[in-house]
Amino acid sequence: MKSTHLILLLLIGLLGRLPAAEPIAAFAPGARILFQGDSITDGNRGRNADPNHILGHGYAFIISAKFGAGFAAMNLDFMNRGSSGNTVRELQKRWEKDTLELKPDVLSILIGVNDQSHAVPLDEYGRTYDDLIAQARTANPKLRLVLCEPFTLPVGKRKDGYAAWRIGIRARQDVVAKLAAKHDAALVRFQPVFDAACKIAPAEHWIWDGVHPTYSGHQLMADEWERAVRAKWSNP
Repeated sequence: MKSTHLILLLLIGLLGRLPAAEPIAAFAPGARILFQGDSITDGNRGRNADPNHILGHGYAFIISAKFGAGFAAMNLDFMNRGSSGNTVRELQKRWEKDTLELKPDVLSILIGVNDQSHAVPLDEYGRTYDDLIAQARTANPKLRLVLCEPFTLPVGKRKDGYAAWRIGIRARQDVVAKLAAKHDAALVRFQPVFDAACKIAPAEHWIWDGVHPTYSGHQLMADEWERAVRAKWSNP
């Protein structure tokens, strides 16, 4: 009995030291939160059921770890289906299996930087993206949607021709903003966050190749994602 009592005390002490987190209204008990996109979301995620790697090592993992631990009793289900190299074309091909069949309650999408590098026409980008969102809304009219804008910094190979590259990325950002307004989604504007961060430390501290964040950059993304989602769905 004494050993059982000691174990209970230890567990209570451990639970008291779980990461502090304030409730987030977008996450109802039992909700499934799905992160979708390209390599930035992929984060080298595992392709099997190993829970040590299944969410990758980026912003999706940081968000999931914080709220999965802070609200363990809510039984939140975090999933990552980002896929490296994807444009909206590849995303469209796997949308049924990797999004609709998973039946998310909250769907976060970050797609666009590969569309720019592969010169996917802007009108096709917007049209395809819009159709994917519409399909998800039809499947779940109560879906809470989070749209994340693509972003960049003048680092690595992106230093050359950066002005033109940035203009193209900005055009994709404008498309995402319009889609967020059309579909009543939370809009996560990463670009201003990275631009502001460059006043504190060099661009290379946040993004290593002009596209992919460092671990510090992923923390910025996780913080801004949470801020934007809180702002969209405020607690009563």
